[in-house]
Amino acid sequence: MTRIVLASASPARLSVLRGAGLDPEVVVSGVDETAFTAATPADLAGLLAQAKAAAARWREMSGRTGTLVTGHCVINAATGQRAAAVAATRVSFGSPAEEEIAAYVASGEPLAVAGAFTLDGRGGWFVDGIDGDYGTVLGVSLPLLRRLLAELGVSLTSLWT
Repeated sequence: MTRIVLASASPARLSVLRGAGLDPEVVVSGVDETAFTAATPADLAGLLAQAKAAAARWREMSGRTGTLVTGHCVINAATGQRAAAVAATRVSFGSPAEEEIAAYVASGEPLAVAGAFTLDGRGGWFVDGIDGDYGTVLGVSLPLLRRLLAELGVSLTSLWT
């Protein structure tokens, strides 16, 4: 059986992959995200595959639409061959009241996740819609992951548990 490793501590990514029929082993990469800088959001996402944001981000994005970018990289450990790409999805944020933002920040959720919000948690209350792949917002795009696996000659269905 092929070993699948998720190099992220994200419970959302793990849940998406398990729900899609995979059973990855979680091995957190330990990458120091503060050591990276990039010229564009896509470059940064490609380097980190995750970005942290502060609570002030909610006030800035209230009532606006932004692009969430997440990086994906698959490595065939046997051959060293890599396939990598970046996925982007537009997110339309609602206009939560100051009390709602304060309560959300106090919950701790936005401080522990990329982008300072989740769709599958309390943050979902404040997102009016998305244009693109839902999985990208959760941190792992299944269609993009399928394409990357295919680039490495790996059949997605051979990985199903």
